[in-house]
Amino acid sequence: MEIAVIGSDEFVLGFRLAGIRRVFVANSENYQEKMLEAMSQPTIGILAVDAKDLDNLSHQLRLKVMDSIQPVIVPVGGDDGDLREKVKRAIGVDLYKTEDA
Repeated sequence: MEIAVIGSDEFVLGFRLAGIRRVFVANSENYQEKMLEAMSQPTIGILAVDAKDLDNLSHQLRLKVMDSIQPVIVPVGGDDGDLREKVKRAIGVDLYKTEDA
């Protein structure tokens, strides 16, 4: 399984420098099309997206994206609780849980 990223040139640049090779450059006009293309790739296991770019999706597609398990969509730059729920759903374990909780 591969890690991929979708977003603007500026957003994906850091991921490219970190060695992520599967990159989908998108703008507000073609974001929905690029998201569907990325989600249809069977080799992608994790898809990082800019949290604010999710506003470029229709309501129906946004719900599909947020509920996706294959690939797991990870919004970057959003609320930490959102990332916590994604990780928990993806691996079945709450990594942030402490023994006190």
